Amino acid sequence: MPRLLVVHHTPSPVMQEMLEAVLAGTRDEAIEGVDVVVRPALTASVVDALEADGYLLGTPANIGYMSGALKHFFDTIYYPCLEVAKGRPFAAYLHGNLGTEGAARAIDTITTGLGWRQVAATVAVSGQLTRDDRLSLTELGGTVAATLMG
Repeated sequence: MPRLLVVHHTPSPVMQEMLEAVLAGTRDEAIEGVDVVVRPALTASVVDALEADGYLLGTPANIGYMSGALKHFFDTIYYPCLEVAKGRPFAAYLHGNLGTEGAARAIDTITTGLGWRQVAATVAVSGQLTRDDRLSLTELGGTVAATLMG
C-alpha cells in the first residue's frame, strides 16, 4: 500500500487548523489504498522518509524561512534519501504573518536537490484562515494522496 508521509511543525492554533484541513483531504472517501502517516517534523525519521512514497510538508514561515523543525527534518533525511527518493511526489503548505516567499523558496531549493516532484502548488496563508483557505488545504491533501493511488 502506498504511504504518504505528512511532516509538519504545528506550534500555533492556525497551523493546527491547517494540518486538520490537509488531513481531511487525505482521508476523503474517494482516496483508497493510501496509508497516511503523520509525524511532527522534530520526530520524523529517516526510516519514515525512506518508507514513504510521497510527502506533504507543513511549516510556519519564521522570519522569512521555514521553521527550524522542518529544516531539521531535511537535514536528517537529505543524504539517506538523496538517491532513493528521486521523483517522489510532494506538496507543501505554509503560514506566515509577514510573508511566506522565503520559506517557499527554501523548500523548493531543498526538494529540487532531492529530486522530488511537486504535484500541487504550495498553499501559503497569511493571517487567519478563511473558508477558501481551508478548502484549498483540503484539496491539497486530497491531491497529494490521490497521486499515490494505483
